[in-house]
Amino acid sequence: MPDSDLDTFRAETRKWLEANCPPEMREPVRDEDDVYWGGRNASFKNEAQKAWFEAARDKGYTVPAWPKEYGGAGLSPAEAKVLREEMAAIGARPPLSSFGIWMLGPALLHFGTEGQKQRFLNEIARGEIRWCQGYSEPGSGSDLVSLQTYGEDKGDHWVVNGQKVWTSYADQADWIFCLVRTDKENKYKGITFMLFDMASEGCSTKPIKLISGSSPFCETFFDDVQVPKSYGEDVPAYVGEISRGWDVAKYLLGHEREMISGADGGDRTSAIGAAMKRQAGELDPVLRAELAQFDIDALAYAAMGEKFLDEIKVGKAHPAQPNMMKYVGTELNKRRHELMMAAGGSRALEWESEETSGGKPARNWLRTKANSIEGGTSEVMLNVISKRILELPGA
Repeated sequence: MPDSDLDTFRAETRKWLEANCPPEMREPVRDEDDVYWGGRNASFKNEAQKAWFEAARDKGYTVPAWPKEYGGAGLSPAEAKVLREEMAAIGARPPLSSFGIWMLGPALLHFGTEGQKQRFLNEIARGEIRWCQGYSEPGSGSDLVSLQTYGEDKGDHWVVNGQKVWTSYADQADWIFCLVRTDKENKYKGITFMLFDMASEGCSTKPIKLISGSSPFCETFFDDVQVPKSYGEDVPAYVGEISRGWDVAKYLLGHEREMISGADGGDRTSAIGAAMKRQAGELDPVLRAELAQFDIDALAYAAMGEKFLDEIKVGKAHPAQPNMMKYVGTELNKRRHELMMAAGGSRALEWESEETSGGKPARNWLRTKANSIEGGTSEVMLNVISKRILELPGA
């Protein structure tokens, strides 16, 4: 797209955001209620959140790069980048957060049937369905392919039995995209990528409480859950081929790791702003130096992300690049919260005081410890980087 056309699009985008993004939706997210996840049981925190979501939904801006026929705006990569930049410039919150957008959607766009795309992608874009991810099991975390949740073939349906763990927001999700073994004789070619309703008889969840005091994670149990093989014409209950779901799972993992890596890992302003506020602008020299190094690393991380996006556009992206982004984003996010705790001093360690918003800094700091586990442990990420990117001997 010519630069002149992009300049016109930028001006139009800036004008649209000014008219449709309420001031309240330009403030930093303070708690879980500030994030709108959609779904059949969703509710809005306030009228501003509702207005922002509905404006973005009607414009196709909940999933701006998706085709219009699937609920998106059909933006080119360059236009989508402009929209991201303009939203960041005013601090606009995402109008809709969704595992359907970040993970399942890309997999359906790549592997799904036209019927699946028409149904599920539009439901995701309109915020009508909330998904959770059924991957990890008590004995199958980093070695995910060893999963044992089993679907017994009953002709027109499967009977699924097993357990998943660390299922984020499973207790609030409408549907699950789930890895289920359908062939016990084949390790890799025996897994099916299934889609089914969490309200199905036999599905149950149990929240997992973390050291931070709260958690989005759940244990998820399947006891004789009947999963139909089809939800209608050209809408199978599985993505890709039966017993070839590992291909879909690997593709989705790349998007999951990109999502985790982008979860505030390179957020420069919050760490620096918090330090300045808590120490009234008079920073300890050592802390000042650490903040400066973090700022440089966060800028480098953002540049690396833009480089990867450009390489994806021209088909030159390395398949292990998401592992790099995930590892670096994880480390940056942990450092960011370490710096915010250091800036707060002993006050930041308080757990229930009003001064620290009910212990929010300490709780958030403790929560980041899980970043190096979820979506693949940091050790696994480093092994992949060593083997597939650096090509180190013996890796």
